[in-house]
Amino acid sequence: MIIIGYSGHAFVCCGVLHAVGNPVTAYCDVDEKSKNPFGLHFLGSEMTGEGFQAVMKQPFFVGVGDNHIRKKVFNHFAVLGRYAENAIHPSAIIDSSAKVANSGVLIAAGVVINPLARVGNATICNTGCIIEHECNVADFAHIGPGAVLCGNVTVGELSFIGAGAVIKQGVEIGKNVTVGAGAVVLNNIDDNCVVVGNPAHILKTEKK
Repeated sequence: MIIIGYSGHAFVCCGVLHAVGNPVTAYCDVDEKSKNPFGLHFLGSEMTGEGFQAVMKQPFFVGVGDNHIRKKVFNHFAVLGRYAENAIHPSAIIDSSAKVANSGVLIAAGVVINPLARVGNATICNTGCIIEHECNVADFAHIGPGAVLCGNVTVGELSFIGAGAVIKQGVEIGKNVTVGAGAVVLNNIDDNCVVVGNPAHILKTEKK
């Protein structure tokens, strides 16, 4: 298994892949890392040379925490017919009626995904988060450690829900939204907003 990107978030991905018996043996990144805790072979960038050739032939996972960069890398290979593997920790609890996309999804240790929830491609469900019944998490979103999506919550593409945040049932989070750590979101949030606090309020609106 090859991992694309090799820093903090990728270390979590490596741990999950090892836990399911699919250990990572090499990594792609722009530069070789001085910190190499898993003793992986450096292949260079995934966009050129040895790295590109390896990703075109071997199973891979995009271990990039930044939603926009992860989308760019994922789509670069998807258009070439190459799709990232899923990485689902064995301790995760996923209801049989929930639907998890087939490509690039990270479901870390202790995650709970309850009935009729949907999780999109290349989404990060980070350590211990809870995705309740009938939630819909779009492609390239990131649900942070310990965050709770109560029932029927929608999280738009490229949105980030910070660690420990709580989203009230039925709330719709737009695209490219950032919800700060520990925020309590009681109302719908439009696209491209940054919200913080309890109750959550808009801190700023990002450029589209």
